[in-house]
Amino acid sequence: MTTHYISWWNLENLFDEKDAPTTRRPEDLARKIKADLKHWTPEVLAKKIENLAHVISQINGGQGPDILGVCEIENAHVLSRLVESLDTDRNYGLIHHNMGDKRGIDVAFIYDKDKYEFKDQEFFFHTVIKRYPTREIVQATLISKASGNELILIGNHWPSRSGGQFESEPYRIITGETLSYFIERIQEIKGDDSAIIVMGDFNDEPYNRSLTDYALSVMDRDKVVYGRNPYLYNLMWPLLGERKASYVFGGMPMMIDQLMVSKGIAKKSGKYHLDEKDVMLEIFDGMVSGRYDTPVRFEQEKPNLRGFSDHLPISFILGEK
Repeated sequence: MTTHYISWWNLENLFDEKDAPTTRRPEDLARKIKADLKHWTPEVLAKKIENLAHVISQINGGQGPDILGVCEIENAHVLSRLVESLDTDRNYGLIHHNMGDKRGIDVAFIYDKDKYEFKDQEFFFHTVIKRYPTREIVQATLISKASGNELILIGNHWPSRSGGQFESEPYRIITGETLSYFIERIQEIKGDDSAIIVMGDFNDEPYNRSLTDYALSVMDRDKVVYGRNPYLYNLMWPLLGERKASYVFGGMPMMIDQLMVSKGIAKKSGKYHLDEKDVMLEIFDGMVSGRYDTPVRFEQEKPNLRGFSDHLPISFILGEK
């Protein structure tokens, strides 16, 4: 059986160094994030990349993930440096698009080029606008070289709770509605059996209405399979039930990083095999501390050279029958 080891990680502000190649003017970025770059030197960036690479290389039993979605990277240059630092035998490729985010952070994917072919004519950026544009929803299609089947990846980094959870909620609601619209469009064009994998930092938890009411993300697998709407099966509910969290804010553990799949993957009679036991938080030595397994941050203003990110990676294993 062919398997796909699929992961997601918010890398926490993986900014480039000032003089590195970039499509954004460094002075513009520095003005927007101000103190975040005050202590950001080439040496600090190199250490950040080293620490992230150490974790990613341990995923999937030390082989690295087959597919990894990431967010909070500044550009393709820092992502390529990260890939080059991985201690694996993988031949990774990058899927990246410069977004219009005001802090200069993007969503991207890396994938094993020996295992997948990137269908570049089906690489889309779905703009989300409510008063002003926020980060796009990124859609990419990979073709499994073993089976010829398509995997449609949708990467998300939804608006933060800055200014208050409920004050900022309308921005996440409109993003959830936009996501659901494009899930429906994909299924209309490619069929209900399309294998769609939605991943990201949603800045809301699985039970928040931006996900349940607008993105149509549910915990009931049968509802996804037999329902008439374009529901998504949220894979994080079992971990949430175990009081696990991908992020901790103010002493409050939260599962804001999530993996979801479409009907084409959720149904047990289809070509894919999905076991909820194969959904996991990736925690290795030194990554967490404290009562709630709080992720050890790297930070920017006062870098912690032993840190990684303020989020934990999440993964699941998808089989093909």
